[in-house]
Amino acid sequence: MTSDLVALISELKKQEAIQLTERRLTAGEDPLKILDDARRAMQIVGRRFSDGTYFIPDLVYSGKILGEIAAMVKPGLPQTPQARKRAKIVIGTVAGDLHDIGKDLVTFMLDINGFEVFDLGIDVQPQSFVAKIKEVRPEIVGMSGFLTSVYQAMKDTVDAIDQAGLRDTVKIMIGGGVMDDEVKRYSGADAYGADAMAAVDLAQKWTGVHDDG
Repeated sequence: MTSDLVALISELKKQEAIQLTERRLTAGEDPLKILDDARRAMQIVGRRFSDGTYFIPDLVYSGKILGEIAAMVKPGLPQTPQARKRAKIVIGTVAGDLHDIGKDLVTFMLDINGFEVFDLGIDVQPQSFVAKIKEVRPEIVGMSGFLTSVYQAMKDTVDAIDQAGLRDTVKIMIGGGVMDDEVKRYSGADAYGADAMAAVDLAQKWTGVHDDG
């Protein structure tokens, strides 16, 4: 059923994917396995967008599928009430990029791991990041990008945070389909996270929290 769900999501078959998710949850399957399948499916969607098979509306639709599946599995995920709101994280997709697939999954995983996440959405201008940092004083900033054309926007955002005198107050992570350590170095960010769990690991490391087990 794992490969079935990956295929259904990546083929944008929403109703079938929802029904299979319901069956797997009813059968008592680990919700984290279902989320991992959703993550793998989104990677396929991302590749299809990159090679021109899928377009922006397909990305938006796949994001809606992910959102519904995430809402279904969330009640069954392990919660750590004592760790709720352990740290604040501001996250957004940088200016010039309209994709929110990876960002939404990262936001979801950070939330269920006890972080207070402020999601700025897509196509976020550098000054919007700066304004939110001033408003909520987060420990971490997450920037998402899906397109090679937004490498500069990543750097511009880090530079804007620096120019506002806020760079030393936050750790900055980047992620997204085409991001890597080279882009991290170019942008001036602190770390690159390959996927949602890598983002959670970074956040836990930076805030001094490590979940046992």
